[in-house]
Amino acid sequence: MKERIFLSSPTMHDGEMKFIQEAFDTNWVAPLGKNVDGFEEDMQAFLGENMHAAALSAGTAAIHLALIIEGVGRDDIVFGSDLTFAATVNPITYLGAKPVFIDSERETWNMDPKALRKAFDIYPDAKAVISANLYGTPAKLDELKAICDEKGVPFIEDAAESLGSKYKGRQTGCIGDIGILSFNGNKIITTSGGGMLVSKDEEKVKKARFLSTQAREKARHYEHKEIGFNYRMSNIVAGIGRGQMQYLDEHIRLKRNIRKRYEEALVDIPEISFNPYLSDSEPNCWLTCITIDRSCPVKPLDVMEALEKENIETRPIWKPMHMQPVYASAGFVKAEEKASVGEEVFETGLCLPSDIKNTDEDMDRIIGLIRRVFGR
Repeated sequence: MKERIFLSSPTMHDGEMKFIQEAFDTNWVAPLGKNVDGFEEDMQAFLGENMHAAALSAGTAAIHLALIIEGVGRDDIVFGSDLTFAATVNPITYLGAKPVFIDSERETWNMDPKALRKAFDIYPDAKAVISANLYGTPAKLDELKAICDEKGVPFIEDAAESLGSKYKGRQTGCIGDIGILSFNGNKIITTSGGGMLVSKDEEKVKKARFLSTQAREKARHYEHKEIGFNYRMSNIVAGIGRGQMQYLDEHIRLKRNIRKRYEEALVDIPEISFNPYLSDSEPNCWLTCITIDRSCPVKPLDVMEALEKENIETRPIWKPMHMQPVYASAGFVKAEEKASVGEEVFETGLCLPSDIKNTDEDMDRIIGLIRRVFGR
């Protein structure tokens, strides 16, 4: 069998071991420690804007804490992106709250501001909004934030896939009242697992750190006035993150080169369109995705199966949340009564291999197979 080509696997360098070894040498392998503090400081410096950061066990944990910090409770309505990974919206249900999913718009595949405004007309008592920057592409963040400000509800920006992407010159994760980052194994940088909650509001970040360490009060004995969680990042994991931060700009450059390579190589196949982005945004191109025109006899599954036979990993577009069996009873709001944008993207799209370790020969192999499927 030919060597495996992955969708987006971890890329390790030499710099990570320095911080990991230091944690071992000092016997500081538990949560908290110098690497945790350093990783938070490194991220704060990268994001700028006087951001504060709490390093946590996962991006999902960060969303869970963000909802708690913003006062979401049982039976509250929370609006969430429809076209996203389930981790964006599952924490809503952890709290006994009720998700309502907002359809995408075509310009970015992200939450549609028109549909969000319509949702507030239907559910005027909604308590929060969570919007994801899909596949590293910034949403219409100013418009979404303006609507949330107008309605007096917090805007949680899920930048789990978009670290290093910019929106109108600003780093994603900085536009919402609270931003969410992820360092899962397939992300632009990884700590193997882990995430961060970031915000300009230092008190919110302090609250996240408090809740993530079992909400232990400052007392000699163990005193608890609130329910807490074991959500803090370990010093070992944070060491990986500190090392990876040194290569973040390089990873982004390589991801963008992958997209450019696909665009140039497939430009003569008009049935193929790439995941779109706004002219005033700079996506990190975490995953390069395509959609195939409905009228084309070639379907996404044809491409995925052709690559799979050659040991090349692809992935379908996220299945919209309103189509998931677990959320069959949840609300769903479209801007218009026409077909859902998210459903169309799901049915016509796929994610192409976007691993930054791909060689020129790997890319030639992938592109050649895709072209063959289209008869080129």
